[in-house]
Amino acid sequence: MSVTSTPTSTPPTDLLCRQDPELAEILLGEAARQSTTLQLIAAENFTSRAVLAALGSPLANKYAEGYPGARYHGGCEIVDVAERVAVERAEQLFGAAHANVQSHSGSSAVLAAYAALLRPGDTVLAMGLPFGGHLTHGSPANFSGRWFDFVGYGIDADSGLIDHEQVLALARARRPKAIVCGSIAYPRHIDHAFFRSVADEVGAYLIADAAHPIGLVAGGAAPSPVPYADVVCATTHKVLRGPRGGMILCGSDLAERIDRAVFPFTQSGAQMHTVAAKAVAFGEAAAPAFAAYARQVVANARVLAGALAAEGLGVATGGTDTHMVVVDPAPLGVDGRTARGALAAAGMILDTCVLPHGDARGLRLGTAALTTQGMREAEMREVAALLAAVVRDGTRAVQARGEVRELAGRFPPYPV
Repeated sequence: MSVTSTPTSTPPTDLLCRQDPELAEILLGEAARQSTTLQLIAAENFTSRAVLAALGSPLANKYAEGYPGARYHGGCEIVDVAERVAVERAEQLFGAAHANVQSHSGSSAVLAAYAALLRPGDTVLAMGLPFGGHLTHGSPANFSGRWFDFVGYGIDADSGLIDHEQVLALARARRPKAIVCGSIAYPRHIDHAFFRSVADEVGAYLIADAAHPIGLVAGGAAPSPVPYADVVCATTHKVLRGPRGGMILCGSDLAERIDRAVFPFTQSGAQMHTVAAKAVAFGEAAAPAFAAYARQVVANARVLAGALAAEGLGVATGGTDTHMVVVDPAPLGVDGRTARGALAAAGMILDTCVLPHGDARGLRLGTAALTTQGMREAEMREVAALLAAVVRDGTRAVQARGEVRELAGRFPPYPV
């Protein structure tokens, strides 16, 4: 299909300002917030303008239950093409036999994977929530913890790395139906080959929850779980830099089960504007420039981790292999929640997370968004110095706010 560009006579923001000034003010306010603060949340990034264009396209109007060529609504000829393009690009990008791109989020992708492979009451081995496991890895507040019997593995107290001996011992003792490898707060690469061997020994499915590292995988900056896992669940935002949504990768043997678990079992109509935006992001991630971006994301994270350690903060696992850095502010005399509040006042936006082997909360940072803005190693050192200064002395936040605004202004997320 050919693609033509038809310029609009009036910018969309101008139209919204006239029709709904209240909402226009909210949207413009958020744009200003993003461009004047530092986005250090590990799960966030800035999409390209092309991704945003797809999200705001006429595909948002189309109802498309089902899959290409087998929809429950008429008029799906064009959106069928969009979904096929997204599927083909995902399969090529990740070397997967099958891709489902309809999941509305990473959590719904995990739900579909469980629905395809498990039955209520089945035992599942996953990283424990106190060590970086996700809500979908057995939280009692989540469907996973209510429907399945989750067993949590942890990390070595000294190194902070996954305790492989414990994983193997628990698998042998509990004989889970599935093993989940993946985390929301583990900054190191996961040994997928090890988890594959354990799953094979006990006859379990291996599910890789690659929501965080999948963008690094696309850019060749992290090892791929696709050759090892039966099912890979992921998000399309975060480092992958696409729209907020999920996807599932699997072999041809599980393709039908996965597709039926997504639709009609766990969700109905696909969001076709989001599917198209995913296709755009997959295309962007296949370009050489994205590989350079992914490498820079990791380089920035490693420099940030080293600089924060030099400032006196405790760095989990002694560093990072990914976009993520987890630090303990306690050595500077502050708890995680207090530090997060002071940093927010300074314009440094990040998350807290539970620190292993205790109830204290640390800080979880990511370098994906800052790297998209063009920041490199020098800026990471600047960020670390600002962060440490504010954590040491919360009254420094007001002064730091001006420095943060100046730094963010040098690297606008959407240059004019």
